[in-house]
Amino acid sequence: MNDAAVALAYKHCERITRSNARNFYYGIRLLPPRKRAAMCALYAMARRIDDIGDDAFASSQAGSAGVEGALQSLTSVRTSLDLLAKAVAGGTANGNAAGSGPPPGDPVLMALADAARHYPLPVSALYELVEGCEWDLSGKRYETFEELVEYCRRVAGTIGRLSLAIFGSSEPQRAEGLADSLGVALQLTNILRDIVEDRDVYGRVYLPRCDLARFDIGPNLEGRDEDLIALVCFESGRAEEWYQRGLPLLDLLDQRSRACTGAMAGIYWRLLSKIRLSPASVLEKRVSLTPGQKASVAALALLSRPRHPRAQTGRTQTGRTQTGRTQTGRTQTGRGSAA
Repeated sequence: MNDAAVALAYKHCERITRSNARNFYYGIRLLPPRKRAAMCALYAMARRIDDIGDDAFASSQAGSAGVEGALQSLTSVRTSLDLLAKAVAGGTANGNAAGSGPPPGDPVLMALADAARHYPLPVSALYELVEGCEWDLSGKRYETFEELVEYCRRVAGTIGRLSLAIFGSSEPQRAEGLADSLGVALQLTNILRDIVEDRDVYGRVYLPRCDLARFDIGPNLEGRDEDLIALVCFESGRAEEWYQRGLPLLDLLDQRSRACTGAMAGIYWRLLSKIRLSPASVLEKRVSLTPGQKASVAALALLSRPRHPRAQTGRTQTGRTQTGRTQTGRTQTGRGSAA
């Protein structure tokens, strides 16, 4: 691959990231140029996989035909990842060994292959991401919270581990587990934020069946509003526990990588805080932050060295803690404690 083609490929990935990563780009843009470009390539590939799963249900071909087409698309992605893995394993200085390499017409794969030459990307993690998408397409349901965590590891923990390969760390082995845990926390926040949209648009209910039964909720979230609210409170407490597990990662990263991770985690932490303050809101609309709020979290992440994004949430966090304790306590007393 020549330098001009690679540069254009990276620009393509950056456009995808800037236009689609409504939360992550606030952190990614805090990185130095080379790491930022590599993260954009990673995001563009992850977005491609994610869109395949979502489009199968949101398009005019939704149904069995849409799912079949999506599975074929994922097969093509697996083939492209095979090419990427071969290029990474046997790549020379110019990225091609024995004639192998990513298709020159695929800018996302081209950029990702270049990133993999500069950083030790675990390409196998991308196969796990594809598997998570296949689970979505199959309509897989989760009986226990432990099964849901396995799904979260595939669709979000993988991104944490791939990102860590770009960031680098003072303690790589420890950091990998922390990055995985932080990815689980972010995905649990996503699941709670999109609980109604996932059911109505994509036909997915991620929350474990055993938890639904505990709160007298049907398999498709049928039940009384007060029971659904109690369920959201309960699951948001679990998500908070995973933030506590993963956030020590910040102390193992360099300043710019810490700022990037702190910004992304801080934005999702504030989303979780809003959900805990008003759990009924997720049953009515998609909970979000304003661009100004996101920019504020990113700026604080760049200027400070927080050990926890709570420091970036201000008075909202104080209110959340007080409200969250009351609601979580009620939930656990009535239904049992979180695992």
